[in-house]
Amino acid sequence: MSERIDLDRRRFFGAAAMAFAATQVGMLGCSKAQADTVRPGGLPPVKPGTNTSFGALKQINAGVLDIGYGESGPPDGPPVILLHGWPYAIYSFVDVAALLAEAGYRVLVPNLRGHGTTRFLSSSTVRNAQQSAVARDIIAFMDALGIQKAIIGGVDWGSRTACIIAALWPERCKAMVSVSGYLLTNVDAAKAPASAETEYQWWYASYFATERGPVGYEKNKREFGRFMWKLHSPKWNFDEAIFQRSITTLDNQDNTAIVIHNYRWRYGLAPGEAQYDDLERQLAVRPVIKVPAITLEGDANGAPHPEPASYRDRFVGKYEHRTVEGGIGHNLPLEAPQAFAQAVVDVDAF
Repeated sequence: MSERIDLDRRRFFGAAAMAFAATQVGMLGCSKAQADTVRPGGLPPVKPGTNTSFGALKQINAGVLDIGYGESGPPDGPPVILLHGWPYAIYSFVDVAALLAEAGYRVLVPNLRGHGTTRFLSSSTVRNAQQSAVARDIIAFMDALGIQKAIIGGVDWGSRTACIIAALWPERCKAMVSVSGYLLTNVDAAKAPASAETEYQWWYASYFATERGPVGYEKNKREFGRFMWKLHSPKWNFDEAIFQRSITTLDNQDNTAIVIHNYRWRYGLAPGEAQYDDLERQLAVRPVIKVPAITLEGDANGAPHPEPASYRDRFVGKYEHRTVEGGIGHNLPLEAPQAFAQAVVDVDAF
């Protein structure tokens, strides 16, 4: 699969960029957020799906969770935490992690609450998926591992979480990479009706708001996941083994409760917890992100996503936006691993 990165669709080519174009990633340009130069690609090409696992997953108690996570790379390497979305899994980053580990990074990929081998420590804990609760999980994960600061990257729910940590805990975030940019949720704003096209794109959130939604999702989880993969990455002919490896992580006993709560909460149809109220008030004003950042977007992303211009002013530190071309959809780290891994290496050098 070829990948071509167009930084804010401006074309500046040098010898290094042309060499890069001959490999998997393709042509590079540069956004106005940085000087008009391009760092040569330093990571080797990788075919998506080359790697299949993280080996034996690890577990650690962190906050209200026993978090299962994959780890790659030297234990004393600069830490990188990569956060998946739904209906995806830690395996969205299996090729990215291998590339970064080879480059010397310590890469940690945790299962979010309700996914994979992550479990709640208590049956009495509210199965809450509001954005600040998930972000708090990652801060607790870092605390448990003794990691003061890390590069944080994400896709989908993971992008939202990366943005929250970068905005509210910049002292814990060295830099960030986010697919689809700035994804913080303002529940009051989300209650307002959107255009017909936007409402159509969020059809699954409306479905989850019904009584049938949780029952249908629980009954048809694999079919639901497959449909969402195809819908949100319409040009990606994904391998069946890749899909099965990821979809089994939705068998988590709390997955349905967490997924349904996430989408009901974002529209004000399910309550959050009072302990997160202050964090949500801070997020509601769309705080700026000051840490170095690169945002990525696939040129064939079929999922609802904002236009890059709509969130440009939220990034006030060193920043680039990159559009990854070649039929790349929503699950960008798995579809275009070299492009995502290169963004991590590049943002580390900002």
